[in-house]
Amino acid sequence: MIGNLEEAPLLVGQTGPLKGDRWVVNKVLTIGREMTCDVIIPDRQVSRFHARLIPTPEGIILEDLGSKNGVHCNGTPVTGKVTLQDGDTVQIALAQQFLYLTSDATVPLSDFGDISGRLRMDLRSRSVWVNNQAIDPPLSALQFQVLRVLSDHQGQVVDRHQLVSEVWGDEEAVGVSDQALDALLRRLRDRIAAVDAAHAYILTIRGHGIRLDNPPALE
Repeated sequence: MIGNLEEAPLLVGQTGPLKGDRWVVNKVLTIGREMTCDVIIPDRQVSRFHARLIPTPEGIILEDLGSKNGVHCNGTPVTGKVTLQDGDTVQIALAQQFLYLTSDATVPLSDFGDISGRLRMDLRSRSVWVNNQAIDPPLSALQFQVLRVLSDHQGQVVDRHQLVSEVWGDEEAVGVSDQALDALLRRLRDRIAAVDAAHAYILTIRGHGIRLDNPPALE
């Protein structure tokens, strides 16, 4: 395990359902569709346990866990184990691409979410705070993804179909019903309300879609 988190490498979501998300690679990270994975990719192209990253004294090792649709590093199939270099791209099936960085020194602070509102997101650790109180336990992968999409469109109404597409991905979105989205939104609202029930952060605009209402942080 890498002791200093500020010097620990980062895995940064690029194209795919985890775009914008970040993970500090200071321990073994398992990547896959299974909910027990450290990095969960909600796409059926992804195996339940698809790949993993292993910190070693020589660097971070990328390993394919016998996935059905493969792992690529810089466009080359990973057949065993590869040591990642700064700036490498990691492709999981056709579902998700990641960027590997040896530290967060080159990552713009603006990428870590809006810090001016009462509700704040740290895309790197996938943590959420409301009025400076962390939501604990953390949100599920899908709940966090919904919040991230709404935050990306801060103040705008996001059409339900667009929201489903950005959260689940185009292929998975076909099988997602209105009831499934409503249930996910209800659980997310409940998690936020457990920290701050005085304000409705996620609004349903009937006939239009969903909007995040994130007022300025309290003094």
